[in-house]
Amino acid sequence: MQIKKTYYNIKPELLYDELRDLAVKQGVTLGETKFETYSLPTNSSAFISRGTLTFRISGKECLRAHLVGSAVGEIKLVVDINEELFSAEKIKALQEDLDFIFSSYEIKPQ
Repeated sequence: MQIKKTYYNIKPELLYDELRDLAVKQGVTLGETKFETYSLPTNSSAFISRGTLTFRISGKECLRAHLVGSAVGEIKLVVDINEELFSAEKIKALQEDLDFIFSSYEIKPQ
């Protein structure tokens, strides 16, 4: 299963940190983390960020999150979920927490 969200005008670092903390709250262990920032080729004072987080349960990867975007534009978030390891209740709780905190920044699909 995947959770896909698009947010607008929010710092990528904030989304990255909150997602990490909300997932850990669901009882997973933080695995690999990577966060990189790049300047745009057309404007060296503007930046785009890329982040990856993995989470494990019993040593097996259960979640993998990717985000790409900038603070003054869109941020795309994709969370890949192994439903055999991460229960439907935990998925629902994670989505509800994300929605509670970030729904005012979310761009809803039309």
